[in-house]
Amino acid sequence: MDWRDRTRFSPDVMGGKPVIRGKRVPVQGVVGALAGGSSLQQVCAGYGITEDDVRAALAYAAEVLGPGKGLCASWWMRTCR
Repeated sequence: MDWRDRTRFSPDVMGGKPVIRGKRVPVQGVVGALAGGSSLQQVCAGYGITEDDVRAALAYAAEVLGPGKGLCASWWMRTCR
């Protein structure tokens, strides 16, 4: 699955943050809910999204935070080396 098929970026939707396509559900909220202990079923029911939407949110997060990417990586390279 390509996360790009299920997500959207637009300056006029949620300030340009990535959202689930067709919803105003921020990817950050989906990933945060899972990290906070909500089950897949709870997240789907709570946000009115599908399991594939959740997988797309996780795939997006994995790509954005992949090796050498994101603020954490640049901070670590400057601070911890």
